[in-house]
Amino acid sequence: MKRNIAVRIYMPAVILIVASLLLGSVALAENDSGQGTIDLNAATVKELAALPGVGKKRAQAIVAYRAENGKFESVDEIRKIDGIGKKTFNKIRDRVVVE
Repeated sequence: MKRNIAVRIYMPAVILIVASLLLGSVALAENDSGQGTIDLNAATVKELAALPGVGKKRAQAIVAYRAENGKFESVDEIRKIDGIGKKTFNKIRDRVVVE
């Protein structure tokens, strides 16, 4: 009886952890240089903030833009985000994709 209670308590937690790990990896891929690429339409704030020149504030702006405007149609669309100019875009263009 005690074993059944433990299974009922811990199994949902294990399922949630595995699901979050699997879903979190969906936004990441690998480019030709061996560096990971990030899908702008699936990435989290934490993943986006790790991009060179982006940081947490711009990452939050990217996620907010995506929530308000829907999925990014192209990588170039990220230039519409305040603070992502030509220099920042050139730093990250090979690290982001739109799927």
